[in-house]
Amino acid sequence: MKVAYPLRRTCKEVSALLIAQEDRALPLLERAALRVHMAMCQACPRFERQLLTMRNAMRQWRSYTETGE
Repeated sequence: MKVAYPLRRTCKEVSALLIAQEDRALPLLERAALRVHMAMCQACPRFERQLLTMRNAMRQWRSYTETGE
């Protein structure tokens, strides 16, 4: 008998969830799985920080190009 772990996600799945949450709100189960994985993994929080850095850089670039400076 195989035991199911509804909150278990791989790093690849978590990476996809981190990217997906940029565009849409995640369902409760996915948000919970993301939190559980992020609490146990060292690599995925680093990936999340990289995403935040890229998002901030794009925001600054957009404001720079919109002002025409």
